[in-house]
Amino acid sequence: MSVKSRKRLLRAKIESTYGTDPTPAGTDAVLVRSLEVTPLQSDVVERELIRPYFGNFEQLLANQHVEITFEVELAGSGTAGTAPKWGPIFRACGMGETIVASTSVTYAPVSSSLESCTIYFDNDGILHKITGCRGSYSMTCEVNEIPVISFTMMGIYNAPTDTALPTATYTDQASPLLFRTGNTSSFSIFSYSGILQSISLDMANETVYRELIGATKEVLITDRKPAGEVVVEAVSLATHDFFTDATSTSTGGLSFTHGTSAGNIVAFSSPQTDLGAPSYSDQDGIQMITLPYTATPSSGNDELTFTFT
Repeated sequence: MSVKSRKRLLRAKIESTYGTDPTPAGTDAVLVRSLEVTPLQSDVVERELIRPYFGNFEQLLANQHVEITFEVELAGSGTAGTAPKWGPIFRACGMGETIVASTSVTYAPVSSSLESCTIYFDNDGILHKITGCRGSYSMTCEVNEIPVISFTMMGIYNAPTDTALPTATYTDQASPLLFRTGNTSSFSIFSYSGILQSISLDMANETVYRELIGATKEVLITDRKPAGEVVVEAVSLATHDFFTDATSTSTGGLSFTHGTSAGNIVAFSSPQTDLGAPSYSDQDGIQMITLPYTATPSSGNDELTFTFT
């Protein structure tokens, strides 16, 4: 029987112990898009034996792991103080979670005690269990588009099994809002509230898979270099001089709020952004200015926050 591409499901649950499957249920289903899976990624080791004839060598597969990429819509749970369903995946990307009951859920980077999650990828009756998942993410917000978080995850390979699809219950993922005036507000960069076209962020976690003798198979996050770009309408230097911002040694804040209803409002903040070299571009006959930035820490683990209210 053929495997239908439209009948796919992703479930995720945080692990209490690294690499130990917490058995994500149908209630742990996450709405995703642009789902791509490399179900068996490995290094190929050839048996390069000396023989008196031509032909291929036998191959052994080392460092067997799984890589999976997908997008989630940048939206809250729908209830203030309740984490979005994709929260466990965010946490597995080196983001700590702080919940204030009935009020807010805040995510900020961490550098120790990094969490992991198990991801179940159901491919129309073929179940791939990916344990010990960690990874990185990027954010893309463009005018008149749905803002998204793109995840690139890596985990431990487990042999797939024929398993019936469970009943998926999609909760704690509110409907997204387009990135536009009326839905998006409070934009500011270096204390200037300009006319915003797009903003992006790449968390750029350095993620490696290690499988050493005497040690546990593990995906490790060893560093991060968050950076991105902001595109705004160009203005006179008297209005705001981004070139001085870029050439000086000072840093400035970057922030915006997206959403209008309690439970589906997210505020992004990067208090110590360092601007790179600005560049011009044309859009509809209007000059735009692209502002590359890096998010830098002040006292540590404070480069940026996502706060859902």
